[in-house]
Amino acid sequence: MKRKLILLTLLSLLLFPGIHASGSKSSSPALEVNIDWAKFMSEQDMIWEVLPQAWYEAPFMGNGTLGLMVWYEPKLNAIRLETGNSLVHDHRPEKGLFGNPRLLTGHFLLQPQGKITGGTIRLDLWNAEMRAEIQTTEGSFQLEAMVNAADPVIQTRWKLQKEENISIKWIPASANSPRYQYGLTPAGSWMKMPENYTENPPAKVKLSPKGGISLQTLPAGGETAIYWQTDKSSEWHELWINVAHSYPERNACKVAEETVIRAQQQGWNSLRTTHQQWWHNFYPASFFSVDDGIKESFYWIQLYKLASATRADGALIDNTGPWLTVTPWPNAWWNLNVQLTYWPLNTSNHLDLARSLENAIYGNIENLRTNILEPYRYNSLGIGRTSDLECASETVGIPGKDPTAEIGLLTWTCHNLWLIYRHKMDDQLLKEHLFPILKGSVNYYLHFLYKGKDGRLHLPVTYSPEYGSAEDCNFDLALLKWGCQTLTEICKRLGIKDCQEKEWRDILKNLTSFPCNQDGLMIGRNVPYSSSHRHFSHLMSAYPLHLLNPENPEERALIERSLTHWLSKPEGLRGFSFTGASSLYALLGKGNQSLDCLNSLFDKLLGVNTLYQESGPVIETPLSGAQSVHDMLLQSWGNKIRVFPAVPSLWNNLNFHNWRTEGAFLISARRTNGKTEFIRILSEAGEPCTIVTDIQKPIFEGKRNFQTQQTAPNTYVIDLKKGEEVFIRNSDTPTTFTISPQTGDSHLSRVYNPFGKKALH
Repeated sequence: MKRKLILLTLLSLLLFPGIHASGSKSSSPALEVNIDWAKFMSEQDMIWEVLPQAWYEAPFMGNGTLGLMVWYEPKLNAIRLETGNSLVHDHRPEKGLFGNPRLLTGHFLLQPQGKITGGTIRLDLWNAEMRAEIQTTEGSFQLEAMVNAADPVIQTRWKLQKEENISIKWIPASANSPRYQYGLTPAGSWMKMPENYTENPPAKVKLSPKGGISLQTLPAGGETAIYWQTDKSSEWHELWINVAHSYPERNACKVAEETVIRAQQQGWNSLRTTHQQWWHNFYPASFFSVDDGIKESFYWIQLYKLASATRADGALIDNTGPWLTVTPWPNAWWNLNVQLTYWPLNTSNHLDLARSLENAIYGNIENLRTNILEPYRYNSLGIGRTSDLECASETVGIPGKDPTAEIGLLTWTCHNLWLIYRHKMDDQLLKEHLFPILKGSVNYYLHFLYKGKDGRLHLPVTYSPEYGSAEDCNFDLALLKWGCQTLTEICKRLGIKDCQEKEWRDILKNLTSFPCNQDGLMIGRNVPYSSSHRHFSHLMSAYPLHLLNPENPEERALIERSLTHWLSKPEGLRGFSFTGASSLYALLGKGNQSLDCLNSLFDKLLGVNTLYQESGPVIETPLSGAQSVHDMLLQSWGNKIRVFPAVPSLWNNLNFHNWRTEGAFLISARRTNGKTEFIRILSEAGEPCTIVTDIQKPIFEGKRNFQTQQTAPNTYVIDLKKGEEVFIRNSDTPTTFTISPQTGDSHLSRVYNPFGKKALH
């Protein structure tokens, strides 16, 4: 035995000469972060040379609950201020899109004396405020707006030039389900409408000399109040707004009024200062710059969007965030939308915002239980396709009986929660919250799992999201396998002795294989992928679950065949199809194809404000585009940190700072002229550190000598301890490492401020 061990060691030394090599102690390698944040972020601002005229063109602002959009209404000769509050929804006892949907609040019209002839708008991302210059036949006016980050108030103000004057008009929105309203339009003729929908009463508006209050009472309970006051400070005319919702109490008027009065007492400049401080603390948590100005700006706008849409103590991000409009999608969608929305927060190092998803799931266990039929509630949890922001959904179907039973949606959400855990490594959260919820979601599967004649475990008919029904549906098999695998991993890590652990291991051993044919992964047993399908639900085992490993030649070939066949039927592909394909190509290390797929989103489907809609707004698609950028440049599945795994050949120069990986590592890296210059790894939790890098003969440096072991080509294990950092470079790289903005595009003239509506030149 001893001789065999010696021979294996000698063989590994021959294959990987760097094995057991010691790092060298340097003269304190340093990381210089050289960023003029105000200047850099100004280059990402959205600029409108032409006034927007609709939701999908408009600048947007938010503070995690309140929202504001601004656009021009030419028929009314007005600037529209569309208000929103993510917490405003109906409370009817029946669940679903007509029972407990989000509700619209209303908008203000700023109507000048003269006719509006044009204008420009700048959405300042660094300060999270909008500034506009509006021209009229009587002069012009400057308009500024922000949704305060520190106080629940919308602040707008304007300064008049020449003979111009402005009147304010409040238009309350209908408090009926936005899906109901959409169904009454020609575009909604495809929808099935409820036969007995009772409309909510109209809002009651009471005006005062300096403002007013709009009260929307809901027969099912609760109310919404919009309170506003005007003021004048020097040359500026100010409009202060709050949108409050209360349930079951009916005190929204009191809350809204007190909030506005308190804000006015603090004053515009004081509130603006605290607002800007919040945003100036937000952005520097991480950094990214690339010699592709369009993608760089897009990326930063997505981070702005996420921070505007939610907060640690804010609302769950549903399909619209705080910018609701008439839409068929006025709730949270759990068969893809919520999951994709939250992905970018992990790598971008903004896990604080991800707490809104954690709070929604961990804080509403009883709703997750009642979403399941009563006979299964004793040990099972679930969520239907759509829910309100407290996770109360339609009843989850029964496999084998309900052909549209989507039973894996909570398990998929648990994968999001697992990624959040893995990026911060909070074992208390894992034990007290994620473990019992994942166990409950997997238990629902176990009620229907059966042993077939082949001796393998099978699932009856379930529904592959947005495609159709099948036995042994690949979507559900992948989630069940991932769930059992993760439960056993948690037990091992935390030393939990669970009575079901043997059952989970038995499932992993005996679960039927993923159904495949010559084209790759099928929808399910005897159901091939035969018609165009925008959802990558049948490919979950490859991405995002990483059950199929592209480092295994057979599994890599299966992923490639499946991806090629999926994209070979383009008719039904939509925005998130292209971001999903982009991430799948990145998984395969194919950066050029990954970028091509991402470009398909930009070329065909993205709004000038980076918002996106399919019949109605769906916020997740552009956000998942930011995750595609992450996947090209940094991956950490399978306990390996892969730096620059799929860089497109057009991206010759780029760097990122403090991007977060699984295992709670913070990574900084720079690539210059197509060559990796350095990598910095900081360990927050002391987890095992394995790095995959294209740096040849890497040098490992830090405040001590690191023991490194090469375990495969380009793969190194580093004995990095909690709180330590290591720098990896080649022999040509100086020991001063710099993070800074890229100054040019390698393949085209540098593009600044590409988003916003542009004039035709």
